[in-house]
Amino acid sequence: QSDERNLDGSSQWSYAQSDYTTREESQVQKKMQGVTYDSYGKESYGEVLGNTNKGSSYWVSPEGQKFTLTWTADEAGFQPKGDHLPVTPVHVYELPVAPVHIPFNGKGYKIY
Repeated sequence: QSDERNLDGSSQWSYAQSDYTTREESQVQKKMQGVTYDSYGKESYGEVLGNTNKGSSYWVSPEGQKFTLTWTADEAGFQPKGDHLPVTPVHVYELPVAPVHIPFNGKGYKIY
């Protein structure tokens, strides 16, 4: 087990257990664009300090299946990655084609 906290706001920690479970995580403060509020509650948009985080976990299920999860959390949001996570299906299909309107003998339109 380790735990390190720095004066600049960054930190990192980790642990490992006898059942092979591990976890590690680190964080860094970063200047980003965001919403701030003054003492009167007035909202303004500008530079703010925010935390970015990244880490990983590893564990073995009671059935013996091995899992690894990694993640990043920053101004783009929480982004987990792992082979065991569900994935949105990709549908491959042809886009519908709009009907073509062609003048028919000068009296209206014939649809093809």
